[in-house]
Amino acid sequence: MTVRAPRRILTAAAAALLAAAGLTACADGTGAASEPGKVGVVAAFYPLQFLSERIGGDTVTVSNLTKPGAEPHDLELNPRQVGQVVDADVVVYLSGFQPAVDEAVEQNGGDRAFDVAGVTPLRDAAAGGHDHDHEGEGEAGHSGEGGGKDPHVWLDPTRLATIGDKLAERLGKADPEHAADYTARAGALRAELTKLDTEFTDGLRTCTRREIVTSHAAFGYLTERYRLEQIGISGLTPESEPSPQRLAEVAEEAREHQAGTIFFETLVSPKVAETIAREVGAKTAVLDPLEGPPADGDYLSAMRANLQTLRTALDCS
Repeated sequence: MTVRAPRRILTAAAAALLAAAGLTACADGTGAASEPGKVGVVAAFYPLQFLSERIGGDTVTVSNLTKPGAEPHDLELNPRQVGQVVDADVVVYLSGFQPAVDEAVEQNGGDRAFDVAGVTPLRDAAAGGHDHDHEGEGEAGHSGEGGGKDPHVWLDPTRLATIGDKLAERLGKADPEHAADYTARAGALRAELTKLDTEFTDGLRTCTRREIVTSHAAFGYLTERYRLEQIGISGLTPESEPSPQRLAEVAEEAREHQAGTIFFETLVSPKVAETIAREVGAKTAVLDPLEGPPADGDYLSAMRANLQTLRTALDCS
């Protein structure tokens, strides 16, 4: 993985000292460990928080290491957040996505860590969409030190349901008394995600166009699942600057596919997308990769908003 910013290194002993001083996690994502009698879960970023809250129910407290409005890719952990990892009963994260979280888990997570990257195979970063046309400028993804993988697995509802089932098992091991409750809630969530999957399949079945131009290549799982094609302006890292050559290539492809909409994201500047849109005479719209919590609602409502945005942009009947 290419490290784009220095990472804090804190020993477990130092973190434990901070925790003892009261700098521990709380359910709002900024502070303390679990409430008495509840399982303390630390989630690395929003989709994992959503899963943990829905499956954990009222028997867990969930804190999110990534604050609302923050871009999770380059998260830096402060001592208080490392204390959260130290004190958690379960740490839910996705290895290769957030280097600082990986390091904190390696140093302090022990057998309390649950890595969702091990639940369902991750796509190669170069697979899907028009990634084969990219120039290699950061396209290797978050684990670019070798065999880069696309971490955005949560954008396929069926894969997220599978992760939910395994998370229920993990919570059941941490809290056997409520294991059946976790399994039941995971089953209920799977039913909701299956319904969402059907809505996407039916809603995107008959579209005039099937190519989407996105500000960064975060939507490979979604486009693979629903037989769309992704044209990413930048690679998997939203901060990477596309070269003039790449901008020209994307503009040419957008014209070729008569793209009427160029998509940008909630946590990333729209400037590059707006540049392409002006070049090809298209408009811009938000397509949310759900790396952070939506302004309104939750994962399910945000995904349904994405579906309506796609249906409008792709002229789906």
